[in-house]
Amino acid sequence: MGAGNHTGVSQFLLLGLSDDPELQPLLFGVFLSMYLVTVLGNLLIILAVISDSQLHTPMYFFLANLSFVDICFISTTVPKMLVNIQAQSKDISYIGCLTQVYLFMVFAGMDDFLLTVMAYDRFVAICHPLHYMVIMNPRFCGLLVLMCWLIIFCVALVHILLLRRLTFCIGTEIPHFFCELAQILKAACSDTLINNICLYVATALLCIFPLTGILFSYSQIVSSLMRISSAVGKYKVFFTCGSHLSVVSLFYGTSLGVYLTSTLTHSSQRSSVVSVMYTVVTPMLNPFIYSLRNKDVKGALGRLLSRSAPCP
Repeated sequence: MGAGNHTGVSQFLLLGLSDDPELQPLLFGVFLSMYLVTVLGNLLIILAVISDSQLHTPMYFFLANLSFVDICFISTTVPKMLVNIQAQSKDISYIGCLTQVYLFMVFAGMDDFLLTVMAYDRFVAICHPLHYMVIMNPRFCGLLVLMCWLIIFCVALVHILLLRRLTFCIGTEIPHFFCELAQILKAACSDTLINNICLYVATALLCIFPLTGILFSYSQIVSSLMRISSAVGKYKVFFTCGSHLSVVSLFYGTSLGVYLTSTLTHSSQRSSVVSVMYTVVTPMLNPFIYSLRNKDVKGALGRLLSRSAPCP
């Protein structure tokens, strides 16, 4: 690492998941496969929701938005890693790194917000079924999604503006496979107190508040569930919420795992390996969770594929 500060640093070095040259072809194949499966799976969900009139409901509108965000989320990090592995390079430009930080925060935050909005949708559907279509009308659903985008755009922009004022050393190394905000702050050569304060505030906004909203929604759902005497009715409620609960558990479980790993261990490499779970694995599994546990989605996918199949 070079000596001295350099405010006009042109690039950083992403250390990736492993320095072992023998592992690079394996990593390239595995992550390329996971990326293609993620894009294809989420794209099929979007096309199924758009093409099937039976899925033109608030729940599937939010699901299509979640699939779009997941495609963008994984596209923010994995393609650059694949390019670096293929080119046997670790470079990422300063502007490219800031862009990656911004997009990563936007799409990770949108995942949080959309999961919260979907929990609210299930709360209204189960606890206020007679008023569901009035409350969750198309205009309100669109405004919810638009508000989520506006909030996360502003939050991420604040972090980028604060990041621009920092100085970095020439040859700054980031022990990760993408530009993560926390790792960049650790690598900065100037004071990062304000940045860290904003990071904690953003963590509360993007994690604690949405998770509180999800827990509140499901506490009300469970309360309504207890008042249902029919076993069939209880099963329908559980079936309706099962896919969403699985995705929420997967997303927050892996995010918590990354946080605990980074807190309990000083190994940045181990933390970056664990972060693969929520940056790559979770977006890949979401389409399978929703399609395998949902008869409506499976039926729509079947009709979509049958229409696209060539006639004999």
